[in-house]
Parts: sequence; C-alpha cells; structure tokens
Amino acid sequence: MTRLGKGLERLTLRTVLGRRHLSVALLAVGLAGISLTLMGVLALRAYANHNLHLIARSINYTVEASVVFNDSSAANEALALIAATEEVADAKVFDDNGDLLAHWQRPDDGMLAPLERYLASTLLEDPIHLPVVHQGQPVGRIELVGQGDSLMRFLLSGLIGIMLCTVLSAYGALSLSRRLFGDIVGPLRSLANVAHAARCERRFDRRVPPAQIAELNELGNDFNALLDELETWQSHLQSENETLAHKASHDSLTGLPNRAFFEGRLSRTLRNALQNQESAAVLFLDSDYFKAINDTYGHAAGDEVLITLAHRVRAQLREHDLVARLGGDEFAVLLAPIQRTEDAERIADKIVASMRTPIHLPDGQVVVSSLSVGLAVYPDDGDTPAELLNAADAAMYHAKHLGRGGRHNAEAEHSAASANTGVKP
Repeated sequence: MTRLGKGLERLTLRTVLGRRHLSVALLAVGLAGISLTLMGVLALRAYANHNLHLIARSINYTVEASVVFNDSSAANEALALIAATEEVADAKVFDDNGDLLAHWQRPDDGMLAPLERYLASTLLEDPIHLPVVHQGQPVGRIELVGQGDSLMRFLLSGLIGIMLCTVLSAYGALSLSRRLFGDIVGPLRSLANVAHAARCERRFDRRVPPAQIAELNELGNDFNALLDELETWQSHLQSENETLAHKASHDSLTGLPNRAFFEGRLSRTLRNALQNQESAAVLFLDSDYFKAINDTYGHAAGDEVLITLAHRVRAQLREHDLVARLGGDEFAVLLAPIQRTEDAERIADKIVASMRTPIHLPDGQVVVSSLSVGLAVYPDDGDTPAELLNAADAAMYHAKHLGRGGRHNAEAEHSAASANTGVKP
C-alpha cells in the first residue's frame, strides 16, 4: 500500500489483482458448488421418492395376507422386517375400516434426527398412501414416510466438497495472482521505478527491462525511447549551460577567466588563507607599448599579442595558480599558497623575462612587448581582495614609472613612502 495525504492509503496493483482473483475464484466455486448440490438434491429427491414407492409395494405384498386375516402380530413383524432395512422413518398399515393394524417407527437415536425429519418433510413427498388389494378388492392401505438420512449425508458431503474446493481455489487464485504479478505487475513496477528515478533523481540513464507481454514490452520500449531523447536533451542542455557558464566567467579572446571569476576565487582564497594561517600573492600585469602596437599594426596584431601574453604567463605558473584577464591589456595572477615573498618574486620575474622573446604576428611581422608587474602579498599588503588588488595595481604603476618591463613590490612602495615621511615602516 502507498500512503496518501491525511493518513489515507491507496492499494497497490498487486493487492487489487490478488483480491479480484480470489473473489472471482471463490464466487465461481461457490456458485458451482451450490448449483451442483441443488442438482444432486433434486436427483436424490426423485430417487428417494421412487425408492419409497418401491418399498411401499414390497410392504404391500408382504402384509397382504396379514391384512386379509386381520393378523396384527404378523403385520407388525412383516412391516418391521422390511422398514428397518430401508430408508423409512414411519410406516403404518390400516385395515379396510381404517383402523391401525400395524405400526413401525424408526427411533430418534442421533443429534441430527430432527434435521433429518425436517429434510424429509421438506424435500420428499407427503406420506405415501398405497392401497392393499386382494383379488381386486381393497382390503386396507399403507402409509409410508421417508427418512432424510441419505439427504443429510449428501448435503454434508456436498458442503465438505464445497469447502475443500474453496480452499483449493483460494490457493490457486493466490498462485495465479503471484504469476500475474510477475507477468504484469512486475514490468509495471519496473516502469514506475524508472519513471520515479527520472522525475525525482534526474536519472535518465536507467531503462525499463524487456517484458514477456507484448503490450507491456512495447510500452517499455516507447518509454525507453523517450528516456533516450530526454537523456540527449539533458546532455545538450548541460553542455549549453556549461558553455554559457564558461562564457560568463571567461574571456572570449584569451580563454582566461575574467575579472568576476578572479575576484570570486580571490575572496575564497583569502578566507582559506586566514583559516590556515597561510600567505598569498597577487600580481597585477599591464602590457607595455600595447596601444602603440595596436595603432601601428592593427587590432588583429593587438589580439595576437594578448593571446601570446596569456599563454606565456600561464606557462610560468604552478598548476594551482590562477591568471585572469581583467580587461584591455591588464591581467592579474593569484599565487596561493606561498611560503615566502621571494617565491612570488621569482615567478613574477619569470613572467617579465618570458616577454623578452619577440612575438610573431600572423602577417609575418615581429614585435617586441614587455610587462610591468606589481606584487602585493597577503596579509602584509592588504586584508581584503580590494585592498590587495589596489596595492598590486599601485605597485604596477610604480614599476612603469621606474622603467617599463620590470617588477615592483607593494612592500617596497610602503617603505619608500615611510622613509619620505620619516615614519618607520
């Protein structure tokens, strides 16, 4: 059973089919048993009535002489001799005047005797009356009442048979319901499980297994085909989402992360550095002579310079370091973690040195560019992403003033400012 709202329960298909099978089987067995029992009772009634007529004739022949001679003792003896061995409950012999000449009655020696009498009075004919004839003249009559013992035995055996058939039918119905569960309910349950997994868990890789019944197998195949389409659509949508997410967070020209991506990564890195008591460094890079190259050789040449710059910077970094294009010819590098400031300085110097190699443009021309790099270290030069970027940016501009194609530390800038004001750094 499955639960519904407010405590209600819905029956499963297996339970419903099992109950329907059992109900139909029990109803069919009950109707068949009752029909057969009624037919048997009717047949037995006809047989019992016919048998009573035969017994009456036999008694008639036997007591004829006793009635003619009005011998009550002989009549009782003859009557008891026959009636005691037959299905007779009560037998009487009357003479020609209607006086009782002989009487025999079966004793009530059982608990079912009243029920037997009731069955006899209900199902058998009224007491049979047969005249005693001697030489063509009636000399008396016989009155005979049948016994219900045979009817009782038949009804009891019929009832036992119905109960036995009912038990066997119930067992057969349960067996059929289990088999039906395997043939019908099983595939439907598999279909329901796959549909549930697709709807709730977004799992479109599961499939409905083949079924023996053609209609259910066709339904499963159609559902699997629908899942194939949904899986293809989901893969396409996921790929589109990944592409859009990449475009939203990366620069289309160089393929590097953009400013938003860099600032988010920088915020997370500084939180981790604070928790782990680590240091990190930010490099602010700006291309020297980029405007001149762009104006002289064109935008295509400027794009090639930016692409080459991105590749060369990336080649100087460690695997877990990050380089991003902030916009125009400005780039930023995140180095985390670092053990010493000298490690960041060494990487910055390698980046500056990598740009000394001439850049070959697509039209065959060769240009030489350089980078000015500003270095800021966390937490010495700033505690927040904005402070650290601003410190690195200021150090980069100081590097340009000192001479293009070099590196300058924010700490050195602080020291110089402190010396000029007479304040100890």
